[in-house]
Amino acid sequence: MNEQSTPGDGRALEPTLTASRALLGVVARSLAGTLDSVSLPQFRALVILSARGPVRMGDLAHLLGVHQSSFSRTADRMEAAGLIVRGQSPESRREVLVTPTEKGLRIVDEVTEARRQEIAAILGRVSPGDQEKIALGFALFAQAAGEASPAENLLLGI
Repeated sequence: MNEQSTPGDGRALEPTLTASRALLGVVARSLAGTLDSVSLPQFRALVILSARGPVRMGDLAHLLGVHQSSFSRTADRMEAAGLIVRGQSPESRREVLVTPTEKGLRIVDEVTEARRQEIAAILGRVSPGDQEKIALGFALFAQAAGEASPAENLLLGI
């Protein structure tokens, strides 16, 4: 915070809240078509797997903030849908390793690309100078907020 601003300074607060709602709309629209065939918890699991590659079942459940037995049922449905495969961990025969399939990875890629295209279209409606201001504003906001941890981003599926 600098000398000229106060916590929750109204000049920045309302426009920032408005922008956050607009971004949430972009995120929601990017997921809309996907959520017809994949649940949000399944999508969150796919995001983790796309970022990390194969993950032990217990670790994946932990990253999702759920109990392993609860996630096991989700994994059953994901495997039946061809989104993941489960196999023995090479390190321990007792551990189950969850790996995304091409279909599962494609879903994450499609959502990310839809998000990227919509953001690009939005930015295309403002001048290059304003695009620079937006980029600077977001960079400053991210710095002040502290970048979300990878685990936080993964929990949100972003």
